[in-house]
Order: sequence, then C-alpha cells, then structure tokens
Amino acid sequence: MNKFKNLIIQLRSLTWQIWVVILLAFIIGVFMPNIAGSAPQDQTSHDSNEATTWTCSMHPQVKLPEAGQCPICFMDLIPLETGSSEISPDQLQLSEAAIALADISTTVITRGEAEREVRLSGKLAYDETRVKRISAWMPGRLDRLFVDYTGTSVRKGEHLFEIYSPELLAAQEELIQARDQLKRIGTGDAISKRTFEATLLAAREKLTLLGLSKDQISSIEIKGSASKTLTVHSPISGIVLSKSALEGTYVKTGSPVYTIADLTQLWLILDAYESDLSWLNYGQEIQFEAEANPGQVYTGLISFIDPILDESSRTVRIRANVPNPDGLLKPGMFVRATVKSNLDEGGELISNELAGKWVGPMHPEIIRSEPGDCDICGMPLVTAETLGYVKGNREERQPLLIPVSAVLLTGPRAVVYVQVPGYDEPTFELREVILGPRATDHYVVLEGLSEGERVVTHGSFKIDSAMQIAAKPSMMNPQGGASSTGHEHHGGIAPRESEERKIEPVAVSSDILQLLSPVYTSYFDIQEALARDDYRATIKSARRLSASISEIKIEGETNTGDGWKAIKDQLEMQLMHLDHWQGIESARKAFEEISKSILKLQRQFGHSGELTSYEVYCPMAFDNQGAAWLQSSKTVNNPYFGASMLRCGEVREQFTARTE
Repeated sequence: MNKFKNLIIQLRSLTWQIWVVILLAFIIGVFMPNIAGSAPQDQTSHDSNEATTWTCSMHPQVKLPEAGQCPICFMDLIPLETGSSEISPDQLQLSEAAIALADISTTVITRGEAEREVRLSGKLAYDETRVKRISAWMPGRLDRLFVDYTGTSVRKGEHLFEIYSPELLAAQEELIQARDQLKRIGTGDAISKRTFEATLLAAREKLTLLGLSKDQISSIEIKGSASKTLTVHSPISGIVLSKSALEGTYVKTGSPVYTIADLTQLWLILDAYESDLSWLNYGQEIQFEAEANPGQVYTGLISFIDPILDESSRTVRIRANVPNPDGLLKPGMFVRATVKSNLDEGGELISNELAGKWVGPMHPEIIRSEPGDCDICGMPLVTAETLGYVKGNREERQPLLIPVSAVLLTGPRAVVYVQVPGYDEPTFELREVILGPRATDHYVVLEGLSEGERVVTHGSFKIDSAMQIAAKPSMMNPQGGASSTGHEHHGGIAPRESEERKIEPVAVSSDILQLLSPVYTSYFDIQEALARDDYRATIKSARRLSASISEIKIEGETNTGDGWKAIKDQLEMQLMHLDHWQGIESARKAFEEISKSILKLQRQFGHSGELTSYEVYCPMAFDNQGAAWLQSSKTVNNPYFGASMLRCGEVREQFTARTE
C-alpha cells in the first residue's frame, strides 16, 4: 500500500511535458490501427484468399494446408481447385505451381509414319523346291556308295554311287552294235544307212533314259566296249538328308538311294494369330533371330500365307524365303520374328513393296521388274496388283498420332486431356477420341483431335482425379457428379474374397523350397519391371520365369507332386504367348493371371530364405475390378499402374519364410 502511494506522488511530480508525451502515445495507440491498419488487413485478407488447400486425388476426404503426401496412399497431394465461372464443365484450370507439383507434361499432336510391330515365332525348314530324291533308273546291284553317311555335303556333278545292271549292259551292247553297223555300211545303200542311223539314235536315247549323260554315251562309243557299272552323279549341290540303301543291295527301278537338299535357301515357317493377319501381306520383310546366333538379325520376304486356319491352334501358317549362303542357319531351328507394318491415315495396312513388279502366280517368290516367264514352272508372270499383293499408298497423308501415355482407356471409351489455349491460367479439357490401331508407342487417331493441339502425356490420371473431386465429367464418370473413387474398400479385405484364402499348405522339404526360389525371383523381377514401366525388362524376366518353371520337376507325395503340376500347368499356359504381348498393357493383364498362380504357390508351398513377401491389393486396377500381386518389399510398388499411381494399394497379407 505504501508503494502505491509513493507511485502516485511520483506521477504528480512529473512535468507537463511528460504528460503531453503520454497523451500522444495514447492517441496513436487508439487511432492509428484504424488508419494504417487497413493495408495489413487487406494483405491478410489477400493471403487468406490465396491460401491453398491440398488434397489427394484418390482420397478427397484428405484436406491439408500444406503440400506433401497423402497419409493413406502416399501419393503426392494436389491443390484443391476452387472453380472458375469462365470455363466449361469439362475443363479444369491449374496454376503453374500445381502443374509443376503434379509433374504434368504435354506434347503437340503431329502426323507421322505409323509402324505396327507384329511378333511371330516359328522354325526354319527345308525349301521343298530344293529337295531332290536320287533313285535307281534301272534294276541292278549297288556295287559302291561313294557317299556312305547322312549329313555329308555334295556338289553338283560329284559321284554318288556305282550300279551294276544287266539291262544297262544290254543297252550298251545295242549302242556298240548300231555304231559298228553304221561304220561298216559306210557310204553304201542310203536306205540302209538311214535305218542304222535311226537304230543308233534309238540306242543313245535308251541309255539317256537309263540315266547316262551325253559324255558317258560318247565315251562308250569311242571305247567300243560296254562298262560293267554306271556311275551316278549328283544333280544338285546340298546336304544328304537320308541314305536309303547299302552297298550290295539289289534295287528296282525307282528305288530311292539318297535324298539331297540344297540349304543355300531355307523356308521360315511362322504361326500368326487371327488378330495379326490384317497386318501381314505378301512381299513384306521379316526380321528374325535364332538362339544359335544371338545378336545376328536375318531377313526374308513373306512368300506364302496359308489360306486355311488351323482350328486347334487358331493360327495361320506364314512362310518366308530366307537366303542362307553361309550355312549358319539350320533346318529345325526355333526363331523369333518381327514384321513391321506401316499404317495409313485410317489405320489400314500399307504394303506396296511389290508395286509395279511382276510375280509368279504359282511361285510368288519369283519377282521380276519386267514381264516374263516363271523360272520354276514356266508360267507367264503377272502384276502384283492383280494378285492383291499391293495395299495402300505411301504418298497419301500420314496418320495423326498420339502417344500411348496420353490415352485413358476405360472399356470402349478412350479419353485424353487437351490443353486449351486462350486462358490466363493453363486450362485442360476432357476430350473423348476414337482410336485406330496401336503403332508401337503411339495410337492412330481417327476422330476427336486435330493436328497441332497439345495433349497431356504425363499426369493425366492426376488431372482426371481432380475432375472427379470437382464433380466434373471424368474418365470413369462421363456425366460428372459424385463418383466412386475406387477405394471404398481400403482398410479391409476387398469383397472379392475367394477360395484362394482357403488353400491348405502342403508338407514340403527344404530341397523343394530351394527349387522354387528361381520362380519367385523371376516373378518379383517382372513385378518390379512393370512398376518401373519397363516393358523390355518385363519380357526378359517373363522368359526367365518360363525357363525356371520348365526346369522344376517335383515328385513324391500326391499332394505335393499333383499340386505343383497343377500350378505349373497354369503358369505355362499363362506364359505361352508372352512373345505376342502387345506392349506393357497386355503384359499387365497377363501378370494379373500369373499373380493368381504365384499367390496360390505361396499359400500352398511357401518359400525359403529370410525374405518376407507381401500380398498387395489395388481396388482400382482394371477399371475398378481390383487385382492383387505378390512383392518382396512392404512399400507398395503397383505393377498395374506404374509411375502414374505407384503407391496405389494396400498390404493385406504377409508371408514369412517357411521351415520344414
């Protein structure tokens, strides 16, 4: 109390100047915020208006004040679009910062050369037109075989065998007698001379029909004595495919002795599926590789397309003529081939390699620049156009192309996002398009886009998700309004509960588990390659998986042996046509079926080692049908979406290593 009184006394002792200062400070404190504070208040309001709310395209219930990752699926958050009255319902505006954060990129639509790649498999075979059978032209005994084993090579004109034949001896004697009689008559009776000349000519013709050459016949006439045996020479150069007789064998007229094939040209026999036939035509170049000569690429021309479909395999046989001057290619070799087909503006095949050429109607491998006769059958050549071997015209306008990554496919619909010019902020418009066939990394566009427009090639899913959040038309909801995100089942097992969870494990040894290790390793390589959008690595890993499966043989108890056989049969069927996968999307579809078999293998047999594997499920895969897979890490790496939605999915079961 005393201190308070002392303070009052001190205040009264202050001069009037100090009181003035205090009064001014009070006035400034009361009135200046109302005068100068308007600017900060406006700035605060402005900042508040510019404040961005961040949300997840997959989980719109997530709304955070700062950028980051979704706490549910770990996808990058995107700014929540506030709407604009200046854009249409099927358009979306994003700031430059939002575009950079969402990693959205675009490209200009152009026209260009469209090339579709058709993959085929098959094997090499003999050229049937270059295979000759060497037969006995007369009855007799094979006294000597100069070529005494199959596989040896012979040249045209080299001796093959010697044959003794009484019929041959008699024919030679007739020749010698006719020759002697003609000499004895000299220049005598003209009528007798003509008779003996006709007899001599008939004797020569008879020996010719028995297989003797003109030189051999002349030699007999000069020597004036018959040869006991006849040496038969090879009519072609090639490889002896078969030897049908032994020395000392008595043969009849027409009995086969050798079969010889000229391997300087081979046939490449390929199997083409029905879906590939529209991209194949006579005269197209085929490139192929044989496992015996890795890295070496060979070429040939399609010379025959079987008019009949094999109903058991649903394939059509394609044949190409392949030159083999060095003999590196062997009949029976398995090959993998590729045909590159050019497409026109309407997505149809262009095949005019034979335009203006003359072709053999019976032997289309005979191709000439001018009219003439077929070298094989002698028939007149005809133009390739009359045989239907020429399709399309390369001089016409090239097709309109769009990158595959720009297209969002959902059932029969295909949509893209087009960047629309003329707005202050980048504006993207949903556009439904009609696509033609796929050409490697592009689609041919038939309707819906124009040359020079700019489409989104990366980040389309994020834009589409933002459209869904804003209840605008989108890929999955063309009419707009509230739509399902596809994640309604997060946090629990999807309703696709099946019998797979009721699989009972079988008793297996550590040796069997060790055998299965390469299968799991190759499968995980496929899963990681698809998550990286690496199609080439996917194919290589799938081939390793196929090889690993074929090498495993598990025998023993019925449950173990039969269980593995059932899974093995499923996997072999699923990998049977991996060389015909049409890009990464078809590989992902096949991977879904492969994953079902691998998950069954995991539940029934388990795995060895210290590694823990995880079953992951993505409900959005394949148009919200959902799909599961097995992976070796707990961090979700989605093989069905790759980089576009790498973390979409949840771990719903884990498998530790199994012990005996």
